[in-house]
Amino acid sequence: MNRVKNNIGCFIMCRMSSSRLPGKALAPIRGKSVIQHIIERARLVTCSDVIVLCTSTDQEDDILESIAGKNGIGVFRGSREDVLERLLGAALHFHTDYFINYTGDNIFCDPGLMDAGIRQMIDGNLDFMNVPADLVVGGAAYCIATEALQKVCQTKDNDRTESYPQYFMTRKEFNIGNLDAGDPIFYDTNVRVTVDYPEDLEFARRIFDEFDTDVNNIPLKRILELLRQKPEIARINFFRQNDWAARQKIQKKTTGPRGSRS
Repeated sequence: MNRVKNNIGCFIMCRMSSSRLPGKALAPIRGKSVIQHIIERARLVTCSDVIVLCTSTDQEDDILESIAGKNGIGVFRGSREDVLERLLGAALHFHTDYFINYTGDNIFCDPGLMDAGIRQMIDGNLDFMNVPADLVVGGAAYCIATEALQKVCQTKDNDRTESYPQYFMTRKEFNIGNLDAGDPIFYDTNVRVTVDYPEDLEFARRIFDEFDTDVNNIPLKRILELLRQKPEIARINFFRQNDWAARQKIQKKTTGPRGSRS
C-alpha cells in the first residue's frame, strides 16, 4: 500500500523588532545577513516541499518580505503578537499538512534534526513534536500538524501566543512526542546556538570564522565537536542562558493559555 504524500512546510518565523538585539535579522555575518543564513540553512531540510518566511504586517517587516522574495521563497504576513494565528494562516495558504517552525533566531538549527522531527511525527501519527529541554538550545525545531493547530486556534483564549507549545502540551486529546535526536552529542545543556543577545551574535560569527566559511551548511554535530575541543568559544554566550531561561518563564505566564478550553 502506498503511503499518502503529505505536504510539508518549513516556516521561518522572523520579525525585525527585538528588544535585546535590535535588527538582528539584518546583522551581518561573513557578508550575509542572519536571515539570509537562516534561509540558506532551511534549504538543507530535505523533507520540506515549501519554505515560507512568516512575518508580521508591520511596516518595519517589509524588508524581510523583500529579502524572502529575492531568495525565491514564500512569504506570509500576519499578526505580530498572535504567533499561532500567523502560523495557521501560512499553513492554510500553502496547504501544508505538517510544518517545521524554524525560529529565525536559531541560526545553527540542524536540518537533519528538523527532518527527523517531521519523520517521527508522521510515523507516530503525532500532533506536536516537542523539543526536549536537555537538547542544545536552538539546535532543533518544533513540528506541528496543521489540523491540530486549527483546533488550538478555535479554542485559545489569548491573542498573545509567542509561548505557544503549552497550547499543545496541555491538550489531552493531542498525541505529543519528544524529538529523538539519536546521537548523545546533541544533548548538551551547556551550549546555546541561538541569536538573542549581542554575545550570541559574537558566538555565531566566531563559529563561521572557525570553519572559515560564509555558507551556513556546517552540521550542528561538527559545531558541537568543535566546542568540546575549544570550550572557550561556548563561554562567549552561555552566561546568557540564565537571562534567556528567565525570559521564557515570563513569556509562559503572559503569552500562554489562561486555562483549558479543550
